[in-house]
Amino acid sequence: MKLTVVAIDIAKKVFQLHWVEPETGVIERLKLKRAQLLPWMANRQPSVVMMEACGGAHEWGRQLFKLGHDVRLLPPKTVRPFVQRNKTDAADAHAIWTAGQQPGAKFVAVKNEAQQVVLSLHRLRAQLMKMRIMQTNELRGLLYEFGFVLSEGHRALLKELPAVLLEAQSRLPAMLLESLQEQVRRISDLEADVGKIERRLSTQLRETPACKTLAEIPGIGLLTATAVVASMGSPTAFKDAREFAAWIGLVPKQTGTGGRVRQLGISKRGDAYLRTLLMHGARAVVRSNRATSWPWLADLLKRRPYSVAVAAVANKLARTIWAVLAKGQEFRPQAWQAA
Repeated sequence: MKLTVVAIDIAKKVFQLHWVEPETGVIERLKLKRAQLLPWMANRQPSVVMMEACGGAHEWGRQLFKLGHDVRLLPPKTVRPFVQRNKTDAADAHAIWTAGQQPGAKFVAVKNEAQQVVLSLHRLRAQLMKMRIMQTNELRGLLYEFGFVLSEGHRALLKELPAVLLEAQSRLPAMLLESLQEQVRRISDLEADVGKIERRLSTQLRETPACKTLAEIPGIGLLTATAVVASMGSPTAFKDAREFAAWIGLVPKQTGTGGRVRQLGISKRGDAYLRTLLMHGARAVVRSNRATSWPWLADLLKRRPYSVAVAAVANKLARTIWAVLAKGQEFRPQAWQAA
C-alpha cells in the first residue's frame, strides 16, 4: 500500500501540514499548535513525513519514527525553488510536499541523540575558539598601540606575554595594566574551557568503534573523526564515496554549454565545518615526512599546485572515510598508500 505523504513546515509554536488524501485526491491543509502535533500524528496511519532539515527537525524526526512514520528530511535549498508566490507557512508546506516527491530527491539522514550531542560539543568548541581569537587579537592590538609587538597565534602570545607585561609596568598606568591582566585571565579561562570539551570528545572517541577506526587514517584526528561520524548520520544515506565527497563540497564545480563542460574549483557546498577539518587534515598529510614515500602523493605534488593537491587529498580522505564506515572494514594503510 502506498503511504500518504504529509509535509510539515515546523516552527516554534505553529506547525503547518499539507497532504493529499489518496482515496479522494483532495488537497488538505491543517495548522496545529506545537502540543497538538504528536497526538494528531499518533492517530494517523503510518505515513511518509517530510520536513526541512532545520532547527528541531531531527528531534521531531525521532519522535515521529517512534510513532511508526517514515521521516525524510529535505535540504532547505531543494525546497526553496518550489515556493509559489508569497512565502507563507502554507506555501512552505506545499513546497516541501512537492520537492520531496521529485525524481532523484536527496534526503538528510535523521541523527540520533548521541550524534547530536557530539555535534553540540563541536559547535560549543568552535564558538569558544572564535571568542578566544577575538580576545587575543584585541590584546595584541592594544599592546601594539604602545609599541609592544607580539607573535601571531595564541600559544606564542601567551608565552611572550609575561615578559611584555613585566616591561609594560614601567610605562603604562596601573588601570590599563589591571585591565590587560583581566583580559589575560579571560583568555586563560577560554583555553581551559576548550580543553574540557576536547577531553569529552576524547572520551567519545574511545567509546565509539567507528571513531577509533577513522582515527587510524592519516590526517584524521580527534575532531575530524568525531565530527564525521556525528555529521553524516548513516553512511548508507550516500550511494557511493563520491556522493559523500560531493555532500561535503570537495568535488569540482562544473559549467558548460553546447556539450562542452569545464571543471572549476571545489564546490564548497555542504558542511563548511567538516570541510575545513578535512582540508586541515589533508594539509597535515601533504606536509608530513611520509608524503615523499607515497608515490601517488609525490606525483600529485609534481603535477599540480600545492592548494590543488591539498584539495585532492581531502577528497581522498572523504572517500576513504565513507568506504571504511559504509563497508564496515578496517582501514588498510598498504592499499591507501599505494593508490
